[in-house]
Amino acid sequence: MCYGRLGHLFPYLPRQPGYHKRLKAAAPLLAAVLDHLARQSPSWHDPVRLIDATPVPCGASRETVRRSELAGWAHYGYCAAHSRWYWGLKLYLITAPDGMPVAWCLADPKTGEREVAAALLAHAARTGALRPGLILIGDKGFAGQDFEDLLTGDFGLHLIRPDRRDEVLRHGSIGWIRQWIESVDDTLKGQLDLERHGGRTPAGIYARITQRLLAMAAAIWHNWATGEPVKRSLIGYDHRTHKESFIQRGSASDRRG
Repeated sequence: MCYGRLGHLFPYLPRQPGYHKRLKAAAPLLAAVLDHLARQSPSWHDPVRLIDATPVPCGASRETVRRSELAGWAHYGYCAAHSRWYWGLKLYLITAPDGMPVAWCLADPKTGEREVAAALLAHAARTGALRPGLILIGDKGFAGQDFEDLLTGDFGLHLIRPDRRDEVLRHGSIGWIRQWIESVDDTLKGQLDLERHGGRTPAGIYARITQRLLAMAAAIWHNWATGEPVKRSLIGYDHRTHKESFIQRGSASDRRG
């Protein structure tokens, strides 16, 4: 659509291969902008951080798994939320309560959650995204005395997670808090197509995941700046997407007519 309607306004518009080539090259810049927006958001100073891991499928057929450039990095993992196996990676995400990403990484789903989380937390602490005294909220996957000792001793964090059945009651189910984390994942998957990223190479997946996280961060930052009551609302994004779909359908009908 942009070539037919807007092409006369630009000396050059890259085709799809050229666009993706530029997107991959710009991935470090996207990550830098994402970090900048997070630090400019009021939620950066919130005393609470959320941590979670969610599947990032990268292939749905045996042939894709066999021939993919992601072989050796991506593996089969189990998604308990949907009771299914998938082939791909796992996105580990640390956010502020409003969903603003402050640190993230992609990892092999076979690697233990606490091992990856420890490495991500260490990176976040080095870059100033974490500071002593913060409350970190996670799920039961981050249970373990060694992990809690690491958080308390090395990072000065206080972990809150749902109690396991074999533990003394401390925090209860904290389902109402866990809903914050689940809603962030829902935004990434439902509105920003996290699971339909389309990446086929390590560089391509990194760029496309960064792109989606940046889109959510930009919306949150903008909603703070404009005083919107719901900071993670992507209503403007949805309206733009629906309008573009309507225009594309209309253009197709005109061509058929």
